[in-house]
Amino acid sequence: MYLAAVTPWLVWFDATAHRLPNVLVVPGIGAGLVSCAGEWVVDARVPVVPLVAGAGYAGFLLVMHLVGGMGMGDVKLGGALGLASWDLSVAVLSPVVAFLVGGVVSVVLLIAGRRGRRIAFGPFLLGGFWAAVLLVALAKC
Repeated sequence: MYLAAVTPWLVWFDATAHRLPNVLVVPGIGAGLVSCAGEWVVDARVPVVPLVAGAGYAGFLLVMHLVGGMGMGDVKLGGALGLASWDLSVAVLSPVVAFLVGGVVSVVLLIAGRRGRRIAFGPFLLGGFWAAVLLVALAKC
C-alpha cells in the first residue's frame, strides 16, 4: 500500500528532477521489512521471496550503479520493489518488464538523435512493478 501511495510522487520527482528522494523511497524499504517480519511472526515462516527479491534487485542495480548507469535512488527503489513482491512471478516479471520497456524507450531516443541524454529510470522500475502486479492478478483470476 505504501508503494501505491508514493508511486505518483516518485514518478513525478524522477521525471522532472532525475532524483528519487530518500524521504519517499527509504520508508518503502522499512515498510517491506516490517511486513516481512510480521509475516514471519504470524505464519512462523520466513518470507523468502520478498527478502531474496529485495536483495537481488537492489544488488543487481547496485552493480549497474557501480559501472555507471543507475543512480542510488534506483538501487534503493529496487530493494523496496523486491520487498513488495509477494509472489515469485511478480519478483521476476517486475525487473524484466522495467528493463524491456526502458530499453525500447532508449532505442527510440537513440534513433531520434537524442544520444547522450539521461533518462529517469524510476518510472520504468515502478511501471514494471505495477505491470507485473496486474499481470499476476489477472492470471490468478
